[in-house]
Amino acid sequence: MSNKIYPIGIQSFEKIRRNGYFYIDKTALIYRLVKTGSYYFLSRPRRFGKSLLISTLEAYFSGVRALFEGLALEQLEKEWKKHPVLHLDLNIGKYDAPHSLDDILNKALLEWEAIYGTGNSRFGIYSLGFPNREVEEGFIRFLMPFYTRVNKAEAPFEIQKFVREIENGQPDAFFRRLQSFFADTPYELISDLELHYQNVLFIIFKLVGFYTEAEYHTSEGRIDLILKTEKYVYVMEFKLEGIAEEALRQIEEKHYALPFESDFRQLFKIGVNFSNRARNIERWIVK
Repeated sequence: MSNKIYPIGIQSFEKIRRNGYFYIDKTALIYRLVKTGSYYFLSRPRRFGKSLLISTLEAYFSGVRALFEGLALEQLEKEWKKHPVLHLDLNIGKYDAPHSLDDILNKALLEWEAIYGTGNSRFGIYSLGFPNREVEEGFIRFLMPFYTRVNKAEAPFEIQKFVREIENGQPDAFFRRLQSFFADTPYELISDLELHYQNVLFIIFKLVGFYTEAEYHTSEGRIDLILKTEKYVYVMEFKLEGIAEEALRQIEEKHYALPFESDFRQLFKIGVNFSNRARNIERWIVK
């Protein structure tokens, strides 16, 4: 009779193998799963072995052959290449505060950055990119039309125009084009008008690959939007039913542009006012 202990409640493949727990070898099925498919959604209930399966896949893709000694996969796999593995476990958090999920995600991103060097510590962002062309096109073709009047066919061409204007330091041309984007926006899409406009700008800039940050914190307040390109830095402040001069004055009085004044890139300070009645940009000032 075997003296091995059953691994009740243990979800770590490494722990099971290194500590000699009882393990039923299903690694041949894992080999088939990896070699015959690309994407999987596991719709099984709790306690069905999903976490252990993921842990086993992590060990496999990490190339830890020693853990598979004596198992079917040891013989089936001939190359044992080590791959980057991004394993995100959402079971580890209590989620008892609004920032709980953000903390878990940020911790995971920092760990991945330390291992793979994929982060940009200068700007505090992570460049994971789109997993494939279909997802990228999905953002451009479907998310953009949801927020604007531009249809799916026009969206990629409009994005190209935005890119040229921002990269060439032409904020006036950009905002004139943006006015046409906001025109005829369906009323039912807007509950918080100022937030809606801010979201549209953020989405546009993100889609075209610019470094973008909303609600950027400084010692004297929060900047509504920061945009950085190779040659320019844009500091934007928005007002709803105010005046563009007031938005620009806030940038000046609260020194929002101070963190970027030593940057080699040309700096634009832009105050923008949105009109509730016109449901569009009423006026903007560029300095």
